[in-house]
Amino acid sequence: MKKEAEVFDQLVNQRRSVRIYDAEADFDHNAVQRSLERAVLAPNSSNMQLWEFYRVKSPEKLKTLAWMCMNQKAAKTARELVVVVSRRDLWKKRQRALVEEMQRVYPDASSKMAQRAMNYYKNLIPKYYWSDWFDIWGFLKKCLYFFVGLKKPMVRHGNRVDLRISGHKSAALAAQNFMMSMEAEGYSTCPMEGMDSLRVKRFLGLPRKAEVVMIIGCGPGTQEGIYSERYRVPNSEVIFEV
Repeated sequence: MKKEAEVFDQLVNQRRSVRIYDAEADFDHNAVQRSLERAVLAPNSSNMQLWEFYRVKSPEKLKTLAWMCMNQKAAKTARELVVVVSRRDLWKKRQRALVEEMQRVYPDASSKMAQRAMNYYKNLIPKYYWSDWFDIWGFLKKCLYFFVGLKKPMVRHGNRVDLRISGHKSAALAAQNFMMSMEAEGYSTCPMEGMDSLRVKRFLGLPRKAEVVMIIGCGPGTQEGIYSERYRVPNSEVIFEV
């Protein structure tokens, strides 16, 4: 096993969801910033990066946000709370940025790579992400995918629900990067779904279409913050070879 793999194996095995943090221990808030900068390097759907991360660290705002998290100890005792947000509604802005990036990467617009990249971001991405009020376009896409899929492999997702799921998956990948980075920095984390997402959106001033994926508590962990030994079902029940 390579040295890097040994280090990663150690981090994965020692990472736990810690629900009580030490209020007196030193805490480097810059570790959160460094970890968020590593989080945004996570893989994501079409590199659209439809995510946002909000740091909450002032005592007053932490108290307010913890209340919106049902006063869970992982929120009440956290030194910082990081709100992970999916922003499917920003797809046009991200698309324009990626078109500009493809023009920079492929200055020769006549090359096959340039044409393929521009076709993807100029033509396919709008067709995939655009949605009307009643999601009729999403229904039509699903019908098209079904009939095309009768003869060859075909992407099957494309309606509004599928797009929401895609955004949450990408944001979750970034969240895992963040938590593993915080572990490497010597701090603990706990991802939380138990929250009043409507109040959280209002608290952050988010638009209607933005969606809160999770809130991550972080800080110096305590032993009492680990409630029990780690339990996982046997690998034989979840890992298969085909």
